[in-house]
Amino acid sequence: MALLALKDIGKIYVSDGNVAVGIRGVNLSFDRGEFVAITGKSGSGKSTLLNVISGMDSYEEGELFIEGAPTSHYLQPEWEEYRERYISFIFQDYNIIESFTVLQNVELALMHIEDKKQRRKRALELIERVGLSSHIKHKGSKLSGGQKQRTVIARALAKDSPIILADEPTGNLDSATSKEIIKLLQEVSLDKLVIVVTHNFDEVSECATRHIRVFDGSVESDHKIREAQACGEEKTAIPQPKKSKKQEIKKQIKNGVELGKAIFTAKPRLSLFLCLLMIVGTLGIFGATAFCGEADVLFEPDYMFNHIDGRVVLSKQSGEVFTEEELQALATEYGAQSYLHYDKMLDQSYAGSLIIPVGTEQMDWEFLRANAVYGKDYGGDIVGRYPEQVDEVLLYLPISYKPTVGEDTLNVSEILMYEQVVYKLVGVKYYYDNNLTPECLFTTEGFNTITAIRHLTTLSSSQINVCIRDSYGDVITSYNMYGITSSFDMPKDKIYVNSQKYESYAKDGNYTFTVEYGAVYYKNNYNSGTPTKTYTYVREFSNSEITSIKPDINTYNMFGIEETIIMSDELICEMAENVLRESYTQASLFFENDKSAHAAADALHERGYIAVPSDTVYEPNAALVILTMLAGIMLAIMWVVEVVFLSLFISLCSRRALGAFKGDMAIMRSMGIQVSVIKIGMYVRMLISLIPAFILVALSAVLIYTTPK
Repeated sequence: MALLALKDIGKIYVSDGNVAVGIRGVNLSFDRGEFVAITGKSGSGKSTLLNVISGMDSYEEGELFIEGAPTSHYLQPEWEEYRERYISFIFQDYNIIESFTVLQNVELALMHIEDKKQRRKRALELIERVGLSSHIKHKGSKLSGGQKQRTVIARALAKDSPIILADEPTGNLDSATSKEIIKLLQEVSLDKLVIVVTHNFDEVSECATRHIRVFDGSVESDHKIREAQACGEEKTAIPQPKKSKKQEIKKQIKNGVELGKAIFTAKPRLSLFLCLLMIVGTLGIFGATAFCGEADVLFEPDYMFNHIDGRVVLSKQSGEVFTEEELQALATEYGAQSYLHYDKMLDQSYAGSLIIPVGTEQMDWEFLRANAVYGKDYGGDIVGRYPEQVDEVLLYLPISYKPTVGEDTLNVSEILMYEQVVYKLVGVKYYYDNNLTPECLFTTEGFNTITAIRHLTTLSSSQINVCIRDSYGDVITSYNMYGITSSFDMPKDKIYVNSQKYESYAKDGNYTFTVEYGAVYYKNNYNSGTPTKTYTYVREFSNSEITSIKPDINTYNMFGIEETIIMSDELICEMAENVLRESYTQASLFFENDKSAHAAADALHERGYIAVPSDTVYEPNAALVILTMLAGIMLAIMWVVEVVFLSLFISLCSRRALGAFKGDMAIMRSMGIQVSVIKIGMYVRMLISLIPAFILVALSAVLIYTTPK
């Protein structure tokens, strides 16, 4: 049985409506040990015949048999396997991968050997056989024509294919080098079929066992010159154990990864260009995503209240206020861990401005949400400790504040909170998630103080009035005070008035100062409708109880308030308590978790209370939904446009880089390397090119998170 047989083979080329015959009616058979020379004029069909035999070109007529098996039904995967097992190709223009070294070129044909050490050993043996041991690390571009052809022959031998096809292998070589190449081919033809296409039969006449002439696409003559060399016991081509699909895929991935690494290192300048291109593209997408990141607001839930795990917001159907005794009884009855009578600040968007002194400058964070110690547990990994006194606070801040506030110990001892109240910073906890809200954690008393100050100054339509009265109680003069704050180190029976008006009366001790607080409440959130209640809190202070001397007076005028009243935290809470207990109808109970909170809320609802777990969401106003959606869609469109632009830019720039490998890919295909392996190799090369970009993006993200604003 012949190794290779062609029966009535015909090849037709169709281009732009024109039909050309490449070869027709070819009937040939070949065996191992033959050295076949094919000659003919240019365009006679010699190379076409070689391409059909190699499987690089299809055939439209007849049948090609390999070891008696037909191939007309082959698809691309079968032809790839055919070339891998049976065919080694040697070209006139060498088809060496110029960017690979001699060793890499030969090892490329040994990918079927899974052991790297065995692969390297076999490659070195073959390189030595063709006389290139001293050029192992030389790249193909640095070799002479003869050295390139020797490398290709070593590569052909590496595959150990039964068929070696050589298309004008000496066409670009001088006569001396040509003789050496032909001699090498003769040496390897002992147990292989060698088919050489040549213009000059004299070059191979001493080696050829058979001479075939091709004319006008047909075999003109087929002469046997001498007997084929004895090839010993006949053997099938590269016997390989049958592998499962999983094993085959694993092998393809492994070979593809190795090929990708080799391609990346083969052209360092081009690889550097690709790395820079990937950095530009990745950072561009990174920046575009950061700029358009607010588009995810479409998917954020709209919570009715500040969600604290286990919190239930409670009020009465009648709208009446709770007494302290009622709340305590409900907390005990339903198993609440704690309760908060005046939970107003829990649902405010922020507790106020945080000012952290940094040298001569200040850092402002305007969206700190207030919380109480029992409202949230941040875990044990905090810097410092939890607040224990009324004037202490723990901050829950993004990681960007870490260099400022402190990593192991606190760099800042005091901070100015809402309305210039000075708190002692005793602890801080950092987070990395941009979706979280910064918080300030107080003791219960500290939380109540913040609530009182906010309530007295911003959440009602009332004013603080300081009236100067004579001994009969008549008002001599009064003025509005637009600033009120608290100091933890002031006695309850004293107030501080920073006012020029006070100075004009301070000389005379016969006058009485009265602090009056009037609160007007409305039906709808205190800001519309008809007033339902007016409440005035009055407290008198004699001259001896009022002072205008304060060491840090400038600190308390940081917001540009010319006239400020400073009272003790106890006095502030006392004033607020008198108003809140007459009007504030909401409270919060705290349970172990949201599951317990929902069960308690259902039970309280059955009792006639309005009880809502804090994880309850609501449907916002339709107009707001539409505006939010439009804004989100616009941001999403902007992101898509930017990414498409960057993709086109990268595609345009990388086209040249990819084009440099087209020739190499064709060579690999001629060697029988599977297209899937080549594709994996290209993907691996791109992934390696992306590594610097990923590292740079990661470093940028860390820098953004760890650098102060």
